[in-house]
Amino acid sequence: MESTVQTPIVSSGESIGRAARYWRFFRRNPVLPIMIVILIIISAVFAPWLAPHDPLVGDLRDQDRPPAWQATSPISGKEGLSKFLLGTDPLGRDILSRIIWGARFSMIIAGIVIVTGAVGGTILGMVAGYFGGIWDEALMRMVDLTLGVPFILVALATVVVFGSSITLVISLLILFSWSGFARQVRAETLRLRTADYVLQSLIAGASSLWIIRKHLVPGVTNTVMVIASLNIGQLILTEATLSFLGVGIPKPNPAWGSMVADGRAYINTSYWIALFPGIAIFLVSFAFNFLGDWIRDRLDPKLRQL
Repeated sequence: MESTVQTPIVSSGESIGRAARYWRFFRRNPVLPIMIVILIIISAVFAPWLAPHDPLVGDLRDQDRPPAWQATSPISGKEGLSKFLLGTDPLGRDILSRIIWGARFSMIIAGIVIVTGAVGGTILGMVAGYFGGIWDEALMRMVDLTLGVPFILVALATVVVFGSSITLVISLLILFSWSGFARQVRAETLRLRTADYVLQSLIAGASSLWIIRKHLVPGVTNTVMVIASLNIGQLILTEATLSFLGVGIPKPNPAWGSMVADGRAYINTSYWIALFPGIAIFLVSFAFNFLGDWIRDRLDPKLRQL
């Protein structure tokens, strides 16, 4: 007696419902930005093992190689090689290796600046909002001064005086990144210090340090996380702008901005030199900005999309 295997029949309604669930999942969760962020973090952490070539060493015999999928360059007549997936620059250096190492520089700088700026700005903002008086006036005037100074002009003048270095870039970015945290945290602290549980702690005799540590810090954490997530992409874009202008990461270190600047002169003959670093800047900035918006929506119930 032959046995028959019955295959389940999926109705069109079930297929539409499954597609709708997938659509809601991808609409509510930033899947693509998260994948880009994970990829860039992996590239930054494992750059020495992922980069196929030394980013600082090139061979003039391999200069201006087109990407591997391009048979020959219409200008130089050189053919693309599989070992240079994204092509090479005029010095024969591998573009892909320099992009991977550029991710490491960008993420290290952005991480240091975000952590330092967030900690410093949060402390100053809570001090200004909680104690008020001369502290509030002095710190807020410092914030106004920082926000009113043109950052690019200050960076250009500073590099002319002290010379370009990674330490100088980090210091300049920290100097201008804390003010956004301080202003928002101050506003949040002004709201929290009049809350019932804070007033009850004051009546019970709690010290200012205890109130700040137990009530204000947890109360402003979400705000700080949102500001930090939104600022990472902007910091990476700012660092790329400085490197593009020649006042960022000093050469020959691989930086996305300087790679785009180096490729300007060859845009008609070797488009890949500037194109792929520019795409990397765009994707990372897009991913972190989109992820920051999603984090803001998730942490703020008023903005949460149901």
